[in-house]
Amino acid sequence: MSRAMKIFYSLLAVTAMSGMSAFAADDPTLEEVRAKMNVMFQEIGPEHINASPVDGWYTVQKDSVVAYVSEDGRYLLQGDMIDLDNQINLSEITRTDSRRALMSSVKEDQFILFTPEVVKHRVIIFTDVDCTYCRKLHSQIDEYLAAGIEIRYMLYPRNGPASRSWNTSEDVWCARDRSAALTAAKLGRSFDTNKCDMSAISEQYMLGQSVGLTGTPAIVFEDGTLVSGYLPPEALVSRLQMLESVAATAN
Repeated sequence: MSRAMKIFYSLLAVTAMSGMSAFAADDPTLEEVRAKMNVMFQEIGPEHINASPVDGWYTVQKDSVVAYVSEDGRYLLQGDMIDLDNQINLSEITRTDSRRALMSSVKEDQFILFTPEVVKHRVIIFTDVDCTYCRKLHSQIDEYLAAGIEIRYMLYPRNGPASRSWNTSEDVWCARDRSAALTAAKLGRSFDTNKCDMSAISEQYMLGQSVGLTGTPAIVFEDGTLVSGYLPPEALVSRLQMLESVAATAN
């Protein structure tokens, strides 16, 4: 990563994500801003700079980083954009849209699944095998399943590569029965494993960073909403029902 890009990430501090579509390519001001930003930050391509909800500013988005750049390309602004009249966090909407797109691209075989007989809801949970609340959540897996919630785990050893949880995550991934191995790992028990391609752990860890994880467990709903932290079964059901109600009203 270039020094300029490191400065860019430092300035933005992984605050949000954007799902804005681009303005037409014949917007000369947008093209000028794109060119200037690409000179300063070579990792930022034209596709990363698009319209914002406010005149005079454009959205800059790459993975979990979002910012706003003035139309003269001089000022870079960090932080959420709020529509005060409508009491809407516009940045939260765009980051949710982008997170949904990211997570929908994950292939089925990248999850460790716990599936009820009748699936009413699906959530993706980034989990660490050692974190206390990840273990608490998993200890109630039967209650989530009874409520019709399919749990789609992704492994996120929060202490990073070479940590104990990273090594255990690799062992879980290489087990013949990953679901059973994950349960055993969260109980601190031994389990059988094999040799396999362990690159999935790095991919899942990087994906967690891309969606803006700050800790584990982290729950991603189907609409892209991110909840950081543990939710007991009844609270998770309430959140899912509320999201369904909001979606139905919007449609």
